[in-house]
Amino acid sequence: MLILSRKTGETVVIDGRIRVKVIRVEGDVVKIGIEAPSEVSVHRQEVYDEIQKNNREAATQGHPEVPRLPKKHGQKNFSPAISNS
Repeated sequence: MLILSRKTGETVVIDGRIRVKVIRVEGDVVKIGIEAPSEVSVHRQEVYDEIQKNNREAATQGHPEVPRLPKKHGQKNFSPAISNS
């Protein structure tokens, strides 16, 4: 882990694309601003942990069976035509 000291208004640059700026210090709370490309997800740790937990739960749950509609009398099986147009 890299540990840096920054004053209010100073910035840290990560990978040339992400900027973390110290906005304000109020007692033991530090307000930071983060500028990152839209394809980079930025979350508070507790939000990230919840997302990961939900993803794990969704991946391990069985998929519910899709209900089948009853066939009507005289109805034949339908096979959609495959078209390469």
